[in-house]
Amino acid sequence: MNKRIIIAIDGHSSCGKSTMAKDLARAVGYTYIDSGAMYRAVTLYALEHGLFSRGDIDADALAAQMDDIHIAFGRDEATGQPVTLLNGRNVEREIRTMEVSGHVSPVAALPFVRAALTRQQQAMGRDGGIVMDGRDIGTAVFPEAELKVFVTASAEVRAQRRYDELKAKGQDVTYADILRNVEERDYIDSHRALNPLRQADDARVLDNSHMTIAEQREWLLREFHQVVGN
Repeated sequence: MNKRIIIAIDGHSSCGKSTMAKDLARAVGYTYIDSGAMYRAVTLYALEHGLFSRGDIDADALAAQMDDIHIAFGRDEATGQPVTLLNGRNVEREIRTMEVSGHVSPVAALPFVRAALTRQQQAMGRDGGIVMDGRDIGTAVFPEAELKVFVTASAEVRAQRRYDELKAKGQDVTYADILRNVEERDYIDSHRALNPLRQADDARVLDNSHMTIAEQREWLLREFHQVVGN
């Protein structure tokens, strides 16, 4: 039996990392872990507990409450899709709103938040057999991952995808607002002090600006089988 490896998928926001990571995990029988959802869940907690003032996070208050924030993953019985649980509550829909998107980057840039969630993520991947996507999985969380993929696409393509996704869910959004959010998140993610977004030296780059989901799936499966040797 082949060793069950760790697959780290990093890249810019709204690149479709979660979709491709879920598909790959399902195809190879691995567990999918959405690290971005964990940061979104912390952000939702902060919003719901009044820890933002005029867009600024009260970092001291959040630090004092981090031990009260418990994030886990479950499965929606109706759809079979993975869902994010915040202190036992399914928050999958709430964490995908533009309000959370607009506040997540400053929360994710806080060193104590990154340290706490990195410890949780490393525990989840201790036995291998996982696909995890995020911003620093291959560089900080699992630098020893056997397969690292760095996903990118133009900001305009990513904003259009995000716009289409949110409109399909019935949310009242504009393309201009989403493009601005994508560009802001790119800057913050790449310039934060702790573990900024960057391509790992041994990562395989996937620019999916002009690829279909089927083409991405084929590319990822080919890379996976090349690494595991079958």
